Amino acid sequence: MNQKWSTNKLVLTAMLAAVSGVLMSLEFSMPMMPPFYKIDFSDVPTVIALFTMGPGSAISVEVIKIIIKLITVGTNSMYVGELANLLGIILFIVPVWLIYKKKGQTTKAACVALAIDVPIRIAFSCFLNACITLPLYAKAMGMPLDEVVQAVAFVNPMITDLTTFIVMATIPFNLVKITLNFVVGYWLYERLKSTSVLRGLKVNAERVS
Repeated sequence: MNQKWSTNKLVLTAMLAAVSGVLMSLEFSMPMMPPFYKIDFSDVPTVIALFTMGPGSAISVEVIKIIIKLITVGTNSMYVGELANLLGIILFIVPVWLIYKKKGQTTKAACVALAIDVPIRIAFSCFLNACITLPLYAKAMGMPLDEVVQAVAFVNPMITDLTTFIVMATIPFNLVKITLNFVVGYWLYERLKSTSVLRGLKVNAERVS
């Protein structure tokens, strides 16, 4: 029985990773946002994997999806966007899972986990953009950091420096993307969890401590 569910978990993780890799390539821009800030729903399979099979499967989905995208599409941000995505989603997976388990693994627990984790992840994203990804992006493009900020100012005239970039771009972008992916992912999970395969995997995930 354990071997059977282990095999099912491996197969389902791979399937969700493949779907996630495709969704990561289907990205679109938000109005008034820098061109390298794009919305996609590639975290939806990760959310399903998290609540069905636990954090190990969810992180595996993220790693595999990024590899798939790099192989099939490549990068348009000198790998900076992919690095930021991976770091951000790990920060999402671990706290949400810990809070969800502590609160009883209910829909209310999922909402509480999201409410607590979103500010944490947004704060981390602000730090990541200001101190790591934007400087790396500027270096990869061979441009000073101030010029990178100025280059995106035409998209949003209110962006004039690094501070306004964080306030007007980083915070609203992450708020929209995180919320959309979580809500859609959890909604799909709720509708799929009664299936025989997911029900068995869910039982195993609940035993993860």
